[in-house]
Amino acid sequence: MKVLKKVLRKILNSLIGIGLFIGKIWKHKKGKIGLILVALLAFVAIFAPLIAPFDPYDVTERAAKGLSPSWEHLLGTTINTGQDIFSMLIYGTRVSLLVGLVTGIAIAFLGAILGIIAGYVGGMADNLIMRIVDIMLVIPTLPLTIVITNLFGKSYFIIVFIFVIFGWTGLARVIRSLVLVLKNSNYVKASELAGGSRWHIMTKHILPGVSHLLIMNTALTCAGIMVAEAGLSFLGLGDPTAISWGKMLAEAQSGGALLFGHWWWIIAPGIGIFIAVFAFMRIGLVMEEILNPRMKASSGIFKLFKTLNNTYIQEVFDGMNEEVLTTKEGEIS
Repeated sequence: MKVLKKVLRKILNSLIGIGLFIGKIWKHKKGKIGLILVALLAFVAIFAPLIAPFDPYDVTERAAKGLSPSWEHLLGTTINTGQDIFSMLIYGTRVSLLVGLVTGIAIAFLGAILGIIAGYVGGMADNLIMRIVDIMLVIPTLPLTIVITNLFGKSYFIIVFIFVIFGWTGLARVIRSLVLVLKNSNYVKASELAGGSRWHIMTKHILPGVSHLLIMNTALTCAGIMVAEAGLSFLGLGDPTAISWGKMLAEAQSGGALLFGHWWWIIAPGIGIFIAVFAFMRIGLVMEEILNPRMKASSGIFKLFKTLNNTYIQEVFDGMNEEVLTTKEGEIS
């Protein structure tokens, strides 16, 4: 009973912490936009059967082919099979969100574990993990993806597996670099002197120290994975039994959407991909500012916006003038 109460208390504290963190994102203007869009996409994905007017998987409803947008078919129907494009767009939200979220969380989990082990344990473990990272970074991913999907099938389980196998290396390298700094901090040394085990130190001290990087990376990785999944589906490497935005684009190309002037067949999934990626990118950038404000001033995106506002260039010139004046004063003295 005590163990159950302890577990429930931890779950409650975690939910409260997540709620407070979401509240911080909500207070940010860019974060509010991202949260609204993600909530909208999640709502559409969960209630797709209720929102979609037709079942895009039902082969008995494919009589009308190549129809233009109307009140009955808001985005028309496909040329080759007669599927309702709006219904396909709604159901495609499920695949894109599921693949993006599952892959992003799996990459964060695997990258964090291996990065922390490599940075804190060191020695043979560090050499082994880093050599694996070096090998994985030079392997051409697309040809190997084609080989794996041809051997083991094109299900989204295989697609997620491929994304995770090739996606954890960069995060593990960054986590390892941060852990090498944290392992020499005073609170980690104090825990070691107090007799704390390696597992206790890695989970209670090192992991919280890199959590801000993991949370931010997960949001940004989800956005990148959605684009990658759309690209693989467009190349015909996605699951042929599931509807995704990338598969919609592939079918639009093979069905001659541009040739017959059915531009809405291409625009609809393109807008869906843009909204999903834009939402997760917004949340990721806001997380970067909240969890590590120092990263904001040094990030390339922040400098880009300053350049567009003509303030960054002016600061550069002001700094150059100060250096020139300092040099002249030194020469005079």
